[in-house]
Amino acid sequence: SYPTYVFVDRDHSVYVSDEENHRVMKWMEGAKQGIVVAGGQGQGNDLTQLSSPRGVVVDQLGTVYVADAGNNRIMRWPKGATQGSVIVGGNGSGEQSNQLNWPFGLSFDRHGNLYVVDWRNHRAQKFDMDSNA
Repeated sequence: SYPTYVFVDRDHSVYVSDEENHRVMKWMEGAKQGIVVAGGQGQGNDLTQLSSPRGVVVDQLGTVYVADAGNNRIMRWPKGATQGSVIVGGNGSGEQSNQLNWPFGLSFDRHGNLYVVDWRNHRAQKFDMDSNA
């Protein structure tokens, strides 16, 4: 286990990205054991898998957003989903606007724009999630 990032939601549930186990875990307030909410199917690039997850953010609906660093993509996992979807990147490692190179952190602003720390490209990118640009 190699925890890398933590997020606490408004219900005081704690989410931790676990880089070496390629998953995101959730602990509800007072829980003794966590549950897997993203990944957990070994390292890989299938929609059920993550590779070295880093940043994690959870919205008010319980949707988990993960910086899937090893796959150069940002994944969205709706609450209770067994697989995620790629919302940014996933087009190989690179410097184009639709590519990432080891994304580390992510955050949303109040307008729903997604900001991604694109570590190996030495940049931060902003994505309008309405147009996905």
